[in-house]
Amino acid sequence: MSCNHDCANCTSKNSEGCFLIEPHKNSTIKKRIGIVSGKGGVGKSLVTSLLACAMQKEGYNSAILDGDITGPSIGKMFGITQKAYGDDTAIYPAVTSTNIQVISTNMLLESDEVPVIWRGPVIAGMVKQFYTDVVYQDVDYLFIDMPPGTGDVPLTIFQSIPLDGIIIITSPQDLVSMIVTKAVNMAKEMNIPVLGLIENYSYVKCDQCDHKMYIFGEGKTDELAAKLDLKVLAKLPIKTEITKLCDMGKVELASMDELNDVVKVLKDLY
Repeated sequence: MSCNHDCANCTSKNSEGCFLIEPHKNSTIKKRIGIVSGKGGVGKSLVTSLLACAMQKEGYNSAILDGDITGPSIGKMFGITQKAYGDDTAIYPAVTSTNIQVISTNMLLESDEVPVIWRGPVIAGMVKQFYTDVVYQDVDYLFIDMPPGTGDVPLTIFQSIPLDGIIIITSPQDLVSMIVTKAVNMAKEMNIPVLGLIENYSYVKCDQCDHKMYIFGEGKTDELAAKLDLKVLAKLPIKTEITKLCDMGKVELASMDELNDVVKVLKDLY
């Protein structure tokens, strides 16, 4: 927990006290961004996909490591039907229509309907393999879609992968505040930079007059962010057209201008 992720100057690297792992020798990854939520159902995988697409449109090479091993959904959003393939030395991710590299559990199973009934250590080990055994070619931003909560897999990712920052996804309900605070405190204890919060499902905009309707009530994300000394990077509306595109496996056609400020934050890391 005292790790500062400065591997180049670390005296503990490769010692018993260091848990950091190396990517595949043929991988090139410049920035690693974790997409985190304190609870499920807040649209974390959608935001991960939209951010990867947004950075790709900006001219950067994006990749997604789907760390939600038991509930993978990234492949469906991108319309990926092919399986991952490999050889004696590596596993190779699927490549989407806009050249985003993706690895997800469903790409290793015979069928998408096969349940992943594994215990925590096995799941955590699979996430590490998605980082160490998969070749990510010339990637500027590797987005890691993490499972919700503060359990085995988030802990493994925080300890094992040198993240350049995390973005925490929340929703307007009061209940989420407590859970988000736990996720933020976990990241701070482990010296993981928190880039900010994104409030998803924030509102619906009227097609006729652009009036914003807060169907879940106006969230308290601004208040929570101030309390935690964090930035609210974006408040995302519910857009039925994006839902339809995801169901069709065409998330790359989606547009979310509300993420423009998040894109700037990510570009500043480069």
